[in-house]
Amino acid sequence: TIRPVRRSYYDPSSAPGKGVVWEWENDSGSWTPYDMDVGITIQRAYEKQHPWVDLSAIGFCYVIDFATMGQINRQTQRKRRVRRRLDMVYPLVSGTLPKSQSWPASPGAAAAPPVPACACPQCLLVMSVKATVSAAGPGTATLQPRKAAPALPTTPKAPVPAPGAKVPDSMAVVRGSLKPLAAQGGRRQAASTPTLSSASSTASPPGAGSGKASRPGLSTLNRSHLQRLAIAQSRVLIASGVPTVPVKNLTGSSPVNPALAGITGILMSAAGLPVCLTRPPKLVLHPPPVSKSEIQSIPGISHTCRKTTKKQAKKGKTPEEVLKKYLQKVRHPPDEDCTICMERLSAPSGYKGPQPAVKPDLVGKLVKCGHVFHLHCLVAMYNNGNKDGSLQCPTCKTIYGVKTGTQPPGKMEYHIIPHALPGHSDCKTIRIIYNIPPGVQGPEHPNPGKSFTARGFPRHCYLPDSEKGRKVLKLLLVAWDRRLIFSIGTSSTTGESDTVIWNEIHHKTEFGSNLTGHGYPDINYLDNVLAELAAQGITEESLAQEKD
Repeated sequence: TIRPVRRSYYDPSSAPGKGVVWEWENDSGSWTPYDMDVGITIQRAYEKQHPWVDLSAIGFCYVIDFATMGQINRQTQRKRRVRRRLDMVYPLVSGTLPKSQSWPASPGAAAAPPVPACACPQCLLVMSVKATVSAAGPGTATLQPRKAAPALPTTPKAPVPAPGAKVPDSMAVVRGSLKPLAAQGGRRQAASTPTLSSASSTASPPGAGSGKASRPGLSTLNRSHLQRLAIAQSRVLIASGVPTVPVKNLTGSSPVNPALAGITGILMSAAGLPVCLTRPPKLVLHPPPVSKSEIQSIPGISHTCRKTTKKQAKKGKTPEEVLKKYLQKVRHPPDEDCTICMERLSAPSGYKGPQPAVKPDLVGKLVKCGHVFHLHCLVAMYNNGNKDGSLQCPTCKTIYGVKTGTQPPGKMEYHIIPHALPGHSDCKTIRIIYNIPPGVQGPEHPNPGKSFTARGFPRHCYLPDSEKGRKVLKLLLVAWDRRLIFSIGTSSTTGESDTVIWNEIHHKTEFGSNLTGHGYPDINYLDNVLAELAAQGITEESLAQEKD
């Protein structure tokens, strides 16, 4: 899997610029840093000597109390310690922005195979700007850093830093290539805004058009440079009083809307019209704060909390007695392989582990699906599983009996909150809160006796309070009772082993966005999760079994 990465630059006056990092104490007693944007918000309030800061404005239901240096969860009232570190010194960037190591390719990398250009709307817009400026000829535009002035003069002439002088990146500016617009909007342009500078202008300093390598041409600028230049052009036009039309990345999971936004921006740029580039939507994990009086129980579902403990496997029946209910003996095995040991069914079982008390040449057929296996292999497979009285066909996954899992003990809360999910504006929202503490693995887990971690709890999940949403909740309650929601294993996101992980039943953990794919709107989610529950043997028939 290939994912993009990025490096961010922050103003020297911000928290990372000063080397300040805010951290919170996790369940294991170690300290975890806040995201950079959250840390900047906390530091800003701290510097203004506010007694506390509410993080709900940036999508988190926490309050930071500077008097006690604690983080308070507004929904659960749980409190954690926070601390402020001053030993994280970040490097200051001076001079021009660092060149990209991968795009565009350097002259020395001409022999490398060409890399296909990105086709996203943002890259298309950046490439169109690059192509337009490059068409004017090499050396006609340069990126020229200088120290910021309180107000730019109306004439194109401006001071230039001495050779070798270091200029902070956050103070770097570049003058506008569109002379009339730059003359009109130069006074009002922010000092940190990059614009274009014409090297062939008569007002340029001596040597500006000499084409020295120390001043790269625009055709070799990297993606970050060009994005800054595109935004700068928009700002110059705004400063000049020219009306602008915003081009937004429209909300939606379909790729058509962003593509239309990008194409619109390209066409408007080609026609000489100004384009305002807007920021992408923010991640919204939690709903607005909800008071206890606003929380409602769910009609038709008793209680608002469900606990689970370590359920012991059913005793008193041997594996052979359990499998006897689901099998028929086959006297004349078919001429095919056993899909467990990969030996011919007409030959003895090839299983080499601990030998069950079953003859290796016996063959049985599962009564529902009709798949045939060595009885010796099925007993060995059952002994290596949860030994809960159920069996799952290794070929077609048909479940025999009631399947249970190895979920650690914990608590599941569920109630209605008075807010609507994106795409479900006609109903309120069901909020599910899972809370599993860390502990020690039992005999049914991968490493019995070894401790396991539980990251990210309590975990908040959301369903629409519709007829189908309530149906999903009822089935999730069955899955919880059968210990099928979570398991202990290796996290696919962090790589940590011996930790609590999701167990193939997807949940929506984003309330007001769908940036990670775990939010709304998602018109297929309820149907998909019903199919995932059915794959675990949980259907509407299971509800009747639970009542019995």
